[in-house]
Amino acid sequence: MDDSFNHRKSQNRPNHPGDVESLLLGLAACVSGPGTRTEKLRKAANALRQGGGYRWVGLYDVDHVRGVVSNMVWDGPSPPAHPVFPADKGLTGRAIRTRAAVNVGDVASDPDYLNALGDTRSEIIVPVLDSRGSVAGTIDIESEHRDAFTLEAQKLLERCAAVIRPLWTRSGRH
Repeated sequence: MDDSFNHRKSQNRPNHPGDVESLLLGLAACVSGPGTRTEKLRKAANALRQGGGYRWVGLYDVDHVRGVVSNMVWDGPSPPAHPVFPADKGLTGRAIRTRAAVNVGDVASDPDYLNALGDTRSEIIVPVLDSRGSVAGTIDIESEHRDAFTLEAQKLLERCAAVIRPLWTRSGRH
């Protein structure tokens, strides 16, 4: 049984490898299907949120020239508190610097955390890398539970980032 996409507290769990494959295929369909970039990103955010049973998912652009990160779309109960912020700030800034996922089980104890939703307890930021290995965007998922994101969930989200990467590389925004 593979429930790797889900955080520990989720009630909405893919419970076999077919669910994971279905999510990845659904994301691929978001990328290759009709619509504007924003529409495709919105579908991808929704697929990630529903597929993982997550409370909130945001997809961001990283503009290295201007030095800012901008929210493109979000799916959840409210918009992000910081829709645009400096690329060197927050957990996202750490993910950009390291070009690796940042998985924080207790945001209250992390000095880099930028308060977004009032009851967020854990957060994971997964970079979307372009063909040169530069961070073109990020997947940001927040949970109201501490230690919500397992290593298996992180690995699957990294696979998801690779699947949706063309939504950034085609845009020329890196």
